[in-house]
Amino acid sequence: MRGAEPPTVVVSVAAVRIESSVTAVSWVPLDCVEGGQRLHFHLGAAQYDDPPPDHLDDLPSLLAAGRVRLANQLRAYVEVRDGRIVACGQSGQGDVGAPGQPLADTPGSAPPAFVGFAAVALPDLRPDPEVGDGWARFTQTAGGLLSVGMPYRGDAGASPRLAAPAAWTTLSLTISADGASTQALIGASPFPRHWVYDHDGRLVATSGVVDFTGWQADAWDPHTPWGGRDAPVRATAVETALERELSRIIVGSAPHWLRLRRGATLVEQGDPGDELYLLFDGLLAVEIDGRAVTELGPGAVVGELAVLAGGRRTATLRAVTACRVAAVPGDRIDRAALAELARTRGWPGDDPA
Repeated sequence: MRGAEPPTVVVSVAAVRIESSVTAVSWVPLDCVEGGQRLHFHLGAAQYDDPPPDHLDDLPSLLAAGRVRLANQLRAYVEVRDGRIVACGQSGQGDVGAPGQPLADTPGSAPPAFVGFAAVALPDLRPDPEVGDGWARFTQTAGGLLSVGMPYRGDAGASPRLAAPAAWTTLSLTISADGASTQALIGASPFPRHWVYDHDGRLVATSGVVDFTGWQADAWDPHTPWGGRDAPVRATAVETALERELSRIIVGSAPHWLRLRRGATLVEQGDPGDELYLLFDGLLAVEIDGRAVTELGPGAVVGELAVLAGGRRTATLRAVTACRVAAVPGDRIDRAALAELARTRGWPGDDPA
């Protein structure tokens, strides 16, 4: 007689919940406004923004103080059992910041003429998550109508009217079953600048180009995500802490400002040079012996090797997009800081330029 079969033991393993987030903030960098709107900033009716912090610790305070114009915070989770994602979900929202304070008027002068609107948040756009083998991807678009009135012509032949333009960011967050997560800025309005922070509040990416003129033309439906269209964006790596410190010194030392059209050359390999450059806006290609080796984004400080060695440029720097560059004589910057910057470079060959 056969013995009884041993009982089957079923062990129920609870799902593990993994959470992550990504946040984008939008702000108006110094001197990036063009055309007639530029006058409002020069007269003090509107103001540029100081850069947000390198580490995002208190987003509500930044919004309440008007330090950022817009925020987009995407939070998401996955539940994993036996290496498989069995559930997922997302939350988060967009916010508009408080109006910035105009610069002080000159005593005795009339207040500058300026037509403003209250900033208004637009509905968040949140498509269903995309779930693959061991990963889930979440997307969120958030933005609003900025507190400024600009001429807008809705239909051909119609009279222009003042309207508040839209600005936005579209974020992507991918969470893997092994606990890893990746963040990306996959769409954004060409204006203003957008910074992206990871789950721990670290600055991980920035938008490479601020295009006020292009934004003016397309800041209205149907050229927005709420009209069915998003705008591609080129996100760039974050500059180093040393570059951020040097950037503050360069901007504060009365630099000479250069504007480069797309395809223009900032410096040529082999030319003599004694200036240091801060890429304030746009993208520069680094070319060595005629070969592009990398691209630089806003905040990059370049040219230190020629300054330190009193020699010639070791690379060509060419504008991939329209660029704004601050140039200062190399002797305005501490040589020890330049030497440290050169030491940390990892380009093929030598330092770019």
